[in-house]
Amino acid sequence: MLRHQTEPRPPHIYPADEWRMVERQFYPPLMAAMEAIFSTANGYLGIRGNFEEGVPVFQTGTFINGFYESWPIVYGEEAYGFAKKGQTIVNVPDGKVIKLYVDDEPFQLTSANVLNYERVLDMRAGTLDREILWETLSGKQVFIKSRRLVSFEYRHVAAISYEVTVVNAEAPLIISSEIVNRQAKPTNYTDPRKARGFTHQALLSRAHYSNDRRILLSYATQNSKMKLACGVEHVMETNCRYSYTAECSEDLGKVIFSVDAQPGAPIRLTKYMTYHTSQANSAAELRDRVERTLDRAVDHGFEELLHSQRAYLDDFWHRSDIEFRGTEAAVAQAMRFNLFQICQATARAEDVGVPAKGLTGPGYEGHYFWDAEIYLFPFLVYTAPLIARNLLKFRYSMLDKARQRASELNQKGALFPWRTINGEEASAYYAAGTAQYHINADIAYALRKYVDATGDREFLHDGGAEMLVETARLWADLGFYSQRRGGRFCIHGVTGPDEYTAVVNNNTYTNLMARENLWYAAATMKSFRDDDPERFAKLLQKTGLQLSEIEEWKRAADHMYVPYDEACGIHLQDDGFLDREMWDFASTPDEKYPLLLHFHPLVIYRHQVIKQADVVLAMVLLGNEFSPEQKKRNFDYYDPMTTGDSSLSASIQAIAAAELGYVEKARAYGWYAALVDLANFGRNVEDGCHIASMGGTWMVIVYGLAGMRDYGGVISFRPGLAEGMGGVRFPLTIRNQLLEVDIDGDRRAVTYLLREGSELVIKHHDEAVTLTVGVPVEKKILRGRSGASDAKRTKN
Repeated sequence: MLRHQTEPRPPHIYPADEWRMVERQFYPPLMAAMEAIFSTANGYLGIRGNFEEGVPVFQTGTFINGFYESWPIVYGEEAYGFAKKGQTIVNVPDGKVIKLYVDDEPFQLTSANVLNYERVLDMRAGTLDREILWETLSGKQVFIKSRRLVSFEYRHVAAISYEVTVVNAEAPLIISSEIVNRQAKPTNYTDPRKARGFTHQALLSRAHYSNDRRILLSYATQNSKMKLACGVEHVMETNCRYSYTAECSEDLGKVIFSVDAQPGAPIRLTKYMTYHTSQANSAAELRDRVERTLDRAVDHGFEELLHSQRAYLDDFWHRSDIEFRGTEAAVAQAMRFNLFQICQATARAEDVGVPAKGLTGPGYEGHYFWDAEIYLFPFLVYTAPLIARNLLKFRYSMLDKARQRASELNQKGALFPWRTINGEEASAYYAAGTAQYHINADIAYALRKYVDATGDREFLHDGGAEMLVETARLWADLGFYSQRRGGRFCIHGVTGPDEYTAVVNNNTYTNLMARENLWYAAATMKSFRDDDPERFAKLLQKTGLQLSEIEEWKRAADHMYVPYDEACGIHLQDDGFLDREMWDFASTPDEKYPLLLHFHPLVIYRHQVIKQADVVLAMVLLGNEFSPEQKKRNFDYYDPMTTGDSSLSASIQAIAAAELGYVEKARAYGWYAALVDLANFGRNVEDGCHIASMGGTWMVIVYGLAGMRDYGGVISFRPGLAEGMGGVRFPLTIRNQLLEVDIDGDRRAVTYLLREGSELVIKHHDEAVTLTVGVPVEKKILRGRSGASDAKRTKN
């Protein structure tokens, strides 16, 4: 169901543009949302789309991925194994502040007489641009042009080109360029999607100084003991006479330029910003890095930054762009915005994960969830496999802490944290946190998708196999063989993806994904044993693996219980789901959604009501485990009770609807998914964009519209673009080869073209198609899409 209302964007202010997000007027009602939407980031460093002047502002933000402060979780009643420490991303010193005064009159959008205004997020250039014509109280017209970027090429660098021209008069002009450390204040923590803020001083000053036009600040976090050094440098270019002074304190640095502005003479200030963090290196070492980075940035210059930014994005769009034909510009704009934000969240995410909000805001406290493996990985695996590999390596770096966490929960193997930054569990609410054991299987699923799509079995040797061993051990220990279920392997006391149903027995999604995890672990171990005995011996030594464990994993998987109701002909979300009372949707007004903000969890848990796709998600990820008839009955039953209170739901419902031939429903869900942030469906985009949902939007096109499936590494397509829907074209990277898929809805045909590589075998409606580089192959789109030839009925 689609219940949430949109937050309308007036089209005369926010026009559709295929490659740009455009704002043609300062519009306070959407200012908070636009701070997130106009964010610039590179996966390591992110800067919210606040105005350079510092005001007006809803929530200023500069974030470094993985830089956090920890704090003790306080429970009213303690229990064994509860998480002990929370982690929250730190809002680091804000280096983008540039204040302007003409005739000592400050420029502020809320009070200025603005004659012309345009702000643009340019998704090909990778910049946030703004042009303003301001008329002062004395009638002087001032043209302000700024361009901001966070560099993809230079991970630690951001820069602003800020140009001011007094058009029609001489005027005394002041530019105060600042770097400001602001303490994040505690929030009213009634919405679990928001960041909590700090009750203590998170950043403690370690050093501060100015040197000519350079400011440097250095800090350490009070509890997590992480260190930060940041700095700004300035280059002034103008024919006008000017002078400058600098001042610096613990939490504020300024370089103030005083200029005698001449009519029509540009005054251009380039501001370079850099941030370095570390847990291990000294504060002095980080300060040295800041100095070197600023030196290099000034030496390269702003134009070189622009050039490298465009080059990076040219390559990104070559590998990732989805091109539409015969559709409105708004469709292309929404899709590219989603993909661009994924790029900004992941490009330089090295030795870190991907926060749920990327680096566009503090929502969810900068934590990493299962979202990345299930919703982002498909996009990354097929467009940027190196980034996918880096994220898997980061998960592997958490393995020791995952082992420790499993031990704390009295389990064998490893249990990855539900939400975390540093690898430790940070969820204080075990029912909807720790109980989501499926994160183990989600990681194993992503690992297999990566290996199948890339052929990179070396990663299995370098850490993947070890993760499979420990996740399989967890499942084998967590479940048991139930005599009441005919000796089937059951898993009790877990929570599936749907957080409106918690701590249940035999969640279908969890059991099916655990089965895949166990099967894959067993098959991988047997392959290692047969094909690479030396490496297998090393793995045995490292993990203490017994050969009997491998057989036990396969036995548990073969006997996995999957709840199925014969009378209704549906898979049960869990054993007791149908025993619960149906939620009274007719009597629930729109303002009561999301339910989690208006009803006690126990009230929600007693009902048949779903936050996000659960069984339907299993059908999308493991569609070969369901017959077409089962898929239809499952979807028809669960879809009406799925509230969409999670941003992760609509894309999955769209894919399932497309496969079942529910064209209009698929279109509605797909458009909803694409607009989650642009239309602010969740009413919380001001806290940051929903990055995983954006990955789901890509899945809607590739897995939904194009009907791609990749079971067991076999790439197949069942396109379903309806007549009159124009066309769509997109690239996929498969085992180091670049495949282009071009669907023509009007001609009901699809063309497959191997643009780079040598030879690739795919399937089109179960027909094997061999592609050679540079030779297009056209196939007709057949009527009827539901199911696959290898689908099997999953029930016990």
